[in-house]
Amino acid sequence: MTVVGIHDLSIATASRVLDLALLAERAGIDPDKYRIGLGQDQMSVPAPDEDIVTMAAAAAMPIVERHGASGIRTVLFATESGVDQSKSAAVFVHELLGLDPATRVVELKQACYSATAALQFALGIVARQPEESVLVIAADVARYAVDTAAEPTQGAGAVAMLVTQNPAIAEVEPATGIHTADVDDFWRPNDSDTAVVNGKLSIDAYLDAFVGAWDDYRARGGAAIESIDYFCHHQPFTRMAVKAHQRLAVHTGAALTPAQMESTTRYNRRLGNSYTASLYFALAALLDGEDDVTDRRVGMYSYGSGSIGEFFSLRIRPGYRTALRTEATKRILDSREPLDVDAYRALHAAHSASSEVDREIAPTSPAPFHFIGVQGRARRYARTDA
Repeated sequence: MTVVGIHDLSIATASRVLDLALLAERAGIDPDKYRIGLGQDQMSVPAPDEDIVTMAAAAAMPIVERHGASGIRTVLFATESGVDQSKSAAVFVHELLGLDPATRVVELKQACYSATAALQFALGIVARQPEESVLVIAADVARYAVDTAAEPTQGAGAVAMLVTQNPAIAEVEPATGIHTADVDDFWRPNDSDTAVVNGKLSIDAYLDAFVGAWDDYRARGGAAIESIDYFCHHQPFTRMAVKAHQRLAVHTGAALTPAQMESTTRYNRRLGNSYTASLYFALAALLDGEDDVTDRRVGMYSYGSGSIGEFFSLRIRPGYRTALRTEATKRILDSREPLDVDAYRALHAAHSASSEVDREIAPTSPAPFHFIGVQGRARRYARTDA
């Protein structure tokens, strides 16, 4: 049987960052409410010339540079921060990366879950056409109203993955468990720039879907919990991963340990919420943070409000470390420009989704791609080296 999985993985984020201790100070609350209660230290903040498209292209570019574009016949872009109701964000990325016209591109949406759907679709494509590779991209900007309970759980980021046969990093195992229920825990109406959130219901729905997806995974031949070495959980805030891990231990009666998931939170603590990308930032953090996870099995729990949960597993491949980008990821996170609260709030207030007035946006971020404005109600993007 053809082994299919993740051959390469690369990340990007916004160029600005806010220390949540500053936000706590402005709000007059103990910073530990964010640092310990939410498990968050920082959040990435996009500059005016940054959005999901620029981050997605920046995440994918190193993959194209390393492997070339000739084998990529499909680009699947998962996001809940779409820039257009009709045109796929993947079309913009396709152009920015200079991919072949003979490429299918599509955008997928289901809250924070759709990157996992994209990964599963990619596996099927490669299993059918083993000579092809699929570029899967997850990119989002989590944006909430200021002075709300959700404000410190904002963030931004993108993860790109190349899915191939005989992957260098991880084999995706066949068994998967799914749980879907119609729940109004989190959604963003078409006429709103920010989401509607029922925080307690969202946590309950997340955990209920986890239990349901786990039970379905086991019923369909998934690995016994004792044979899973590490767990990556969707992280809208990293404390949520701790809650999920604890719930699974109670549900199964297994003696799970914090060490099985602690290293997965390292990047999300610094990025904030990246919606569809957060699970795969967790995977990147695990791979970069642990000394050697060769042949180890990693349980992956993906959740999207509304709601759907999916549990599946990876087996880490021998030699995986040669494919990692640990130092590049460190540089990306360390090079962000620190903001004070006033500067962050100014960027938040200046955000505009309107296409009714043409506007030009000067490139201000050091990223390789830029959103340069709107002309004739159409979005425009450019490469730094173009």
